[in-house]
Amino acid sequence: MKSIHKKLIFLTSLLLSTTLQANDLSGKIGLEGRYFLDDPAYTGQKSGGLSLSLQPEYKHKWNNDHNVLSFIPFYRKDSKDPERTHGDIRQLDLTMAKGDWEFQGGISKVFWGVTESQHLVDIINQTDGVEGVDGEDKLGQPMFRMSRIHDNGTLNVYILPYFRERTFVGANGRFRGSLPVDTHDVSYESSKKDKHIDYAARLNHTFDKLDVGLSYFDGTSRTPQLTPNLASGVLKQHYPLVRQAGLDLQYTGEAWLWKLETIHRDTKAENHSAAVGGFEYSLPSLGSTGADLGLLAEYHRDSRGYALNAPLQNDLFLGARLGLNDTEGTEFLAGTFIDLDDQSKVFRVEGSRRIGKGVKLNIEAQKLIDIDNNNPLRNVEKDSFVQIELQKYF
Repeated sequence: MKSIHKKLIFLTSLLLSTTLQANDLSGKIGLEGRYFLDDPAYTGQKSGGLSLSLQPEYKHKWNNDHNVLSFIPFYRKDSKDPERTHGDIRQLDLTMAKGDWEFQGGISKVFWGVTESQHLVDIINQTDGVEGVDGEDKLGQPMFRMSRIHDNGTLNVYILPYFRERTFVGANGRFRGSLPVDTHDVSYESSKKDKHIDYAARLNHTFDKLDVGLSYFDGTSRTPQLTPNLASGVLKQHYPLVRQAGLDLQYTGEAWLWKLETIHRDTKAENHSAAVGGFEYSLPSLGSTGADLGLLAEYHRDSRGYALNAPLQNDLFLGARLGLNDTEGTEFLAGTFIDLDDQSKVFRVEGSRRIGKGVKLNIEAQKLIDIDNNNPLRNVEKDSFVQIELQKYF
């Protein structure tokens, strides 16, 4: 399947290259360096390295911008982990708008959610597990979307005809447990496997200062169940069918943003609920600096308790967002996850700043502190890191 996907990327790129217009083409190329603070915990793992990424973007609009053709391929070459060297079509779709209706077909990306530290309701796109540790990077999802725009809101209905398996780091990669995940040993609850047709819908509506989102998903879970294959010394994947109902809320005050995401998820093996909620308080134009500071606090709860896929079962996130409002667009986001049961802590910081014309510097770091022996994060306790990336936009 991977070879078919690579051929699709090549053929699509070749087809679109014959119709490209200079003013429709943009993108970025990045050089990333990653350094780990501790020696590897498991045999075969490497201590950081360099990688090169390329993401061109093509958008062509016509019919008074009512029709849009988008194409965003992605490729990364990693010096240490062969599994992190990969390509993907993040987006290849056609969007057509007519009156209060909008139709979209192809490979697309959809984001649901309002909270900062975790996106519980976001379920349509599969996580690109080799890109980062925060789960923010997603694979493109084949879909058809139909939207009806109404007063103060939108109803979106999705048909998802093909499933994308999650990507995982290889035996040489970091951010894994003692057993690497075998990307070839995969099973499904559905007899149609990755051809199972999934369905989803989301209704969002604004009531004055309150934004409400109601969502529903019925299909193959984006999160695999991982079980050890003792004969080969790897983890095998199983993708169950899942039904998920979600609610997201955001209330906007003068200086406050109150946020909540909550879900209830049913599978054949278990049912569980989870929620994350909190606030962001803004302090604009600090002193004479002109900088903006946002203070964040969010609480996480998961009915499953400690589990590999539920590390945030009773946790508090405290953070701050700083924007200097300078010509270089300097921004920082720092925060700490605190497990309220065992006091395990994860500290994260992200920052960005433009350098010259069309160049951007991104930094990211994570430190795991006092991880308890029973905490799921124990598997990656030695994977604290610092990452620096230079991106050139064109």
